[in-house]
Amino acid sequence: MGSKEGKTGIVREVLSFFLYVAIVVGITFLIIHFVGQRTYVSGSSMENTLSDGDNLIVDKLTYRFSDPKRFDIIVFPYKYEENTYFIKRIIGLPGETIQVTDGKIYINGQVLDESYGREVLKSGGIAETPITLGEDEYFVMGDNRNDSMDSRDPSVGVLHKSELVGRAWVRIWPLSKFGVLRHQ
Repeated sequence: MGSKEGKTGIVREVLSFFLYVAIVVGITFLIIHFVGQRTYVSGSSMENTLSDGDNLIVDKLTYRFSDPKRFDIIVFPYKYEENTYFIKRIIGLPGETIQVTDGKIYINGQVLDESYGREVLKSGGIAETPITLGEDEYFVMGDNRNDSMDSRDPSVGVLHKSELVGRAWVRIWPLSKFGVLRHQ
């Protein structure tokens, strides 16, 4: 009878282990799907804030409870290439009129006071003529403005809140730059 009890104990331990693994995998899936995800930066469009090869954790929860703010660094999928995500900074908010002309960004006719752009803008793209954003639209730009495919490019255009994956939150690699990202 001891042999049968031993086998039952082993089966119980094995089932307990698999249940534990299933719970860990399930919780991990929920966190990755609804709370945050890891992404990496490819390219120089966000220099000097983010560099090629930086690894980030994206906060996917914040925008479920609040609206994006000006200067938030956001992640969104590129419409024309599967599994490709862009990282840009929010410049224009819903209801605002954006224009990029003479090397400057204008919001509702006033020059945007910001320090993220690396250099004078060479092109305003589709924003050379004023663009008035709808009630759920955002205008985004990379910090390396002259080397960024962003809302000035018709293939990106303005974004809707539902298109935003989330807000870039923490840089996890390289370790020398580890920390929470500055948005405002």
